[in-house]
Amino acid sequence: MLDYDKEADAYDATRGGEPRAAAAAGAVLGMVPADARRLLDVACGTGIVTRRLAATRPALRVTGADLTYGMARTASLRLPGAIVLADGRRLPFPDGAFDAVTSVWLLHLLDGPDDVRAVVAECARVLRPGGVYVTTVDKAAAHDVGSDIDAVLAPRPRRPAQDGHGAVVSYAVACGLDPVGETLFPGLGQGRSPRSTVADLRRGWFTRLPPGHPLVERFAAGLRALPDQDRPRPDPVFTVLAFRKTG
Repeated sequence: MLDYDKEADAYDATRGGEPRAAAAAGAVLGMVPADARRLLDVACGTGIVTRRLAATRPALRVTGADLTYGMARTASLRLPGAIVLADGRRLPFPDGAFDAVTSVWLLHLLDGPDDVRAVVAECARVLRPGGVYVTTVDKAAAHDVGSDIDAVLAPRPRRPAQDGHGAVVSYAVACGLDPVGETLFPGLGQGRSPRSTVADLRRGWFTRLPPGHPLVERFAAGLRALPDQDRPRPDPVFTVLAFRKTG
C-alpha cells in the first residue's frame, strides 16, 4: 500500500491530472440530482475532483473528507474551510446530513469486505432519505485494457478486488440503498507505456510486488522487450454506480 502522506505532492501529476479529474467530476455530477444542496466527498484525496464538484455546481455546498493528513492538507488549499480529516468507516457527521455522498477511487484501497461494508454503511447513514450515493467500482480491472503490457503482467500476483461491482451492490442494498444508475468515464492520461510501467513496478505501485521482490525484475525484463517503450497504451475506463437511499 502506498504512503499517501508522502504521495500527496506528486499524486495528481502521476495520475492524469486535471483532464482525468474533469472526466471523473463530470461523471459523478451526472448522477447527482440537480436539487442537491449538500455533498460529502469521502476520501477526497488532493481535492482535485472535489474542487471541480464545487466549481461546477455553485449552489452545491461540498465537503471533503480524507484519512491522511498529507492529502487533506493539499485538498484544503483547493477548498479552504471545506475539508475535514476523517476515516470513511467512522464519519464525524450526523445521520441524514447530506443530499449526496461520493467515494471516487476509495473502495479498492480497503483491506477487506468488512471495511468496504463499513464505508458503504457510513455513506448511507449520513445520507438523507432520497439522497444519492455515487461510487467507483472495479478500479483494478479497469487498468487491464488488453494491451501487450497487460499480457506481460498477467501472471503477476494480485490483491483480491474489494470493489467488485456485484459485491458493492450487495453491500449497498443491505444498507437501504437502491441501484439507480451506472456510467463510465475515461482515465485520461493514465494509459501505461512499457517504460513507465517498469518505473511503477520498481516504486511498488503493484501491491503484491513491493520493491525488491524477486519477480519485479522478471516482469521488468518482459516490459523492456516490448516495442514503443514510451507510447502510452489505451487509457483505462472507470465504472461509476449510483444508489438512492430508500425511505
